[in-house]
Amino acid sequence: MRRWLITGGCGFIGCNLVRHLLAEGGYQIRVLDNLEAGGPERLEQVGPVVEVAPEACGAHGGTDRIELVVRDILDADAVRASTRACQVVVHLAASTGVAPSVQDPRRDCVVNVIGTLNCLEAARHEGVERFVFASSGAPVGEVEPPVHEEKAPRPVSPYGASKLAGEGYCSAYARSFGLETVALRFGNVYGPYSDRKSSVVAAFIRRALAGEPLEIYGDGSQTRDFIQVDDLVRAIGKAASVPGIGGEIFHIATAQETTVAELAEALIRVLARHGFDGVQLRNAPPRTGDVRRSYADTAKAAERLGWRAEVALEQGLAGVVQWFIGPAGGGLRSTHG
Repeated sequence: MRRWLITGGCGFIGCNLVRHLLAEGGYQIRVLDNLEAGGPERLEQVGPVVEVAPEACGAHGGTDRIELVVRDILDADAVRASTRACQVVVHLAASTGVAPSVQDPRRDCVVNVIGTLNCLEAARHEGVERFVFASSGAPVGEVEPPVHEEKAPRPVSPYGASKLAGEGYCSAYARSFGLETVALRFGNVYGPYSDRKSSVVAAFIRRALAGEPLEIYGDGSQTRDFIQVDDLVRAIGKAASVPGIGGEIFHIATAQETTVAELAEALIRVLARHGFDGVQLRNAPPRTGDVRRSYADTAKAAERLGWRAEVALEQGLAGVVQWFIGPAGGGLRSTHG
């Protein structure tokens, strides 16, 4: 039996990770979250939750419930107490997104750099076996794709810079202290439990179900690598368990380049099959800090982790639309057509 601490575990990726761990069985799960991005309601949809104080961690352990510590990763003492007796830490908590980092780069830095340092320090002192850090393609910046782990990072946004700093600290802790860190550069993740996300797939679906046009920043020719969350969660599992990968970085994506316009067209086809006809598109000015093209070479993940993405884009979109219109996603219905 292994105990995992998941920071930011009430969020989109965290809920999906917890759901998979509970389904697999044999794990004690502890979540540390400040609830800034939303309450524990989503987490309670995937399993029973018991809220505990940091100093009481472990008292309510077991494989049939989730321990929830409501604290911030900037509280170093709470982070360390929450890490106690954990073998794996998955660090998802962050200030996310390019736009918020441009609006408030200091907050982005404090949360993503100092918060990550607190988590690494706690893991070092508490004897954690594996530390998995959620990064993104943003540290690489504006380079000719496909991006891969050997390309020199040149971030174009404060968010990319803060995530690069997190990767740097993971590397340093692996080499200075022997902490087995693994940094995963996530592609553009989508899937169930993303109703509070501002990322493009979730934003498109919310707008479509509200009868509003899909808003594309720029001309829609910018590209991304869209990965379904179940594929991502499998990669996290590999990063937490495959031996001999301490200190490494892996791109976790589909190795497929998709324009935002192509994404919108695929989503419109899926929505039409659910009776949401006549969804319109609208262009808005490009956003500062967004890269033009981005997709990943995932050969290293295939070779070292034994992992490849399996869910095709339209198949994944069908699943997330079904979740949004079902009871778990709020049972939203079209207000047009």
